[in-house]
Amino acid sequence: MAALDDQVASAAIGVRVRDFYEKHPYPLGLDDLKGYALNWNRERRRAEAHLFWPEEAFRDDRNILVVGCGTSQAAKYALRWPKAHVTGIDVSNASIEATAKLKRKHSIHNLELRQLPLEAAAELGQNFDQIVCTGVLHHLTDPLRGLCALRDILEPNGAMNLMVYAPYGRSGIYMLQDYCRRLGIGTTTAEIRDLAASLSALPSDHPLQPLLRQAPDFQSEAGLADALLNPQDRAYSVPQLFELIGAAGLEFGRWFHQAPYLPTCGAQVRSPHRARLMNLPPADQYAAIELFRGSMIRHSMIVYRPDRAAKHAITFDGERWLDYVPIRRPATTLISERLPPSAAGVLLNASHSYADIYLPIDAQQRVLFEAIDGVKSIRELAPDDDRRSTARVLFERLWEYDQVVFDTSAATAPSRPSA
Repeated sequence: MAALDDQVASAAIGVRVRDFYEKHPYPLGLDDLKGYALNWNRERRRAEAHLFWPEEAFRDDRNILVVGCGTSQAAKYALRWPKAHVTGIDVSNASIEATAKLKRKHSIHNLELRQLPLEAAAELGQNFDQIVCTGVLHHLTDPLRGLCALRDILEPNGAMNLMVYAPYGRSGIYMLQDYCRRLGIGTTTAEIRDLAASLSALPSDHPLQPLLRQAPDFQSEAGLADALLNPQDRAYSVPQLFELIGAAGLEFGRWFHQAPYLPTCGAQVRSPHRARLMNLPPADQYAAIELFRGSMIRHSMIVYRPDRAAKHAITFDGERWLDYVPIRRPATTLISERLPPSAAGVLLNASHSYADIYLPIDAQQRVLFEAIDGVKSIRELAPDDDRRSTARVLFERLWEYDQVVFDTSAATAPSRPSA
């Protein structure tokens, strides 16, 4: 009887979430994606593909599922991967209609749309090379069931991009969510406007204030409703997230942006605790650094089916790394002004939100970095022993700091027998 009651309650919350997004489609709908595809040239596609599949030759014709596609996400994927087949599903008909409008306007022929909850994704009748599930699991009444449903339609060598909310950086949001529940604040336009006006009176040291200053979502009615009035919202710490993917029979591959989690990057490099951190297993390192940083608002990771994560691992043992082909990530930026002493440049990834994550490089390292063209292997960039010791340190650091990905297909290809 209790189990039946739980099912009824779960179904009721699911209906509330669907109705919420019918009324407040998210993100704020876009009328036009003109020019979006121009930002995605072949090198940028290669960088993203090798982030997920470093050991495979570049492909741009994969079968992609965008789960909880909202008002534009699936359309964006279809535009930036014109040779791929993209399917977008969402529980909200309003979101599907907004995406369908973009599909018609831009003649997006490689996009298929279905109003469908992710738990029913098997009804699509196909498996996918890539599944994109960002900002969805944490709104489900049973996230594990939903993740298992996605695992079941992931190709054996497929990759899944997951993003869920993180608890500590969102503490102010959860305070205001509870505040709204206690006051019985609903989702009418008038109530949302009153809520927005009330936020201006928050104390300057309230935990929500950093997000109010930084997050553009709070500037729109849909964004404010999604953040503070969503009927179903939970967050995952690093240990909770690893427990979830493990229970779903999936394996961690890497963080989408890994530098904020690594003891070898940023402020942790200079911390007296660095040696202690380095002695921990990787998952415990990530958990400790999440606690130390204290302001992460989301976790975005790449996961695989069992035994696939090791296949995609980047290592600098032995000599395989010499045949890696480095490809710059799109947000890589080289700074040449106001440099630290002895530095010939500083590398930043503009996607990082932490000011301590920057990589100074010396003159010899800068020469190697500027020679990266997405074609030459490290062996070709550093053809002699004198440069290889520098190259090994540099390219491992570039990878850790999210400056490059690697095409390792030549390094992992079976060797041919000699003639």
